[in-house]
Amino acid sequence: MTNKENTYHVPVMLQPCLDGLNIQPNGTYVDVTFGGGGHSKAIFQQLNEKGRLIAFDQDKDALNNTWEAPNFLFIPNNFEFLQNSLRLHGIPQVDGILADLGVSSHQFDEAERGFSIRFDAVLDMRMNVNASYSALELVNEMETDDLLVVLAKYGEVKSPRKVAEQIVRERKKKKIRTTGELVAVLMPIAPKKKENQFLAQVFQAIRIAVNNELEVLEKFLLQTTKILRPGGRLVVMTYHSLEDRLVKNFMKRGSFDGKIEKDFFGNVLKPFTEVVRKPIVAEEEETKLNPRARSAKLRIAERNDETERI
Repeated sequence: MTNKENTYHVPVMLQPCLDGLNIQPNGTYVDVTFGGGGHSKAIFQQLNEKGRLIAFDQDKDALNNTWEAPNFLFIPNNFEFLQNSLRLHGIPQVDGILADLGVSSHQFDEAERGFSIRFDAVLDMRMNVNASYSALELVNEMETDDLLVVLAKYGEVKSPRKVAEQIVRERKKKKIRTTGELVAVLMPIAPKKKENQFLAQVFQAIRIAVNNELEVLEKFLLQTTKILRPGGRLVVMTYHSLEDRLVKNFMKRGSFDGKIEKDFFGNVLKPFTEVVRKPIVAEEEETKLNPRARSAKLRIAERNDETERI
């Protein structure tokens, strides 16, 4: 194994993630967001020859950070297809699942991926570069009302109609092809002294819509109830409130809207019990070294026994 992840992506809250998984040396664990492999390699180092690690990542660049070992498996797929992918490899259940959501440092730093406002690059924002739909199509083709919904729902942008109408008006004059051109379109209506926050919200909204991130997250979380053994750990790190709200409600209530579901006899149907009631956040020392850690929230839950009712 190498240290390529140091330049690719610095793992956030590494030790709390490992502690949260409660790793057993002969257990089977899944890292559904492999990226630079930082979290995965630390998990793998705690396993013996009977233990097993399975890693997922839809970004082809992540393949460069893998290694060869009989008890390590890399699956080049979106974690939306977690259950079927594991079944294809004869893995019905596992002991722990880690998800470090959002965009990796590598994706932000690669200008041509079009994720960052720091570079002028072709509008892309696809986490899977083989996907057919990118930010270029969304920005230039989405109807005003649909764009309004994306900005409001996924970016929590204030005055989303004003922003949507500005984009549509400007794209009629000239196709918006790059991140720099999009920034130029947005700057005249950006709130004074809050320009970067405003731009980040718009870019986040577009990125989430392009990659169907929240829908994929919901599908993933639902699959964890079938894949994790009773007592198995689910460890999820989020970077914005939309993701965190879904994860929190799912771990606390077993639903995405926060409502408690009960069976015919009035028993609460709750697949998980929280290991920590409040999210873990990074220490100040880590946030100084790795700014990405500032917005991270880590939540941990344990799979309940299916025969039990709360």
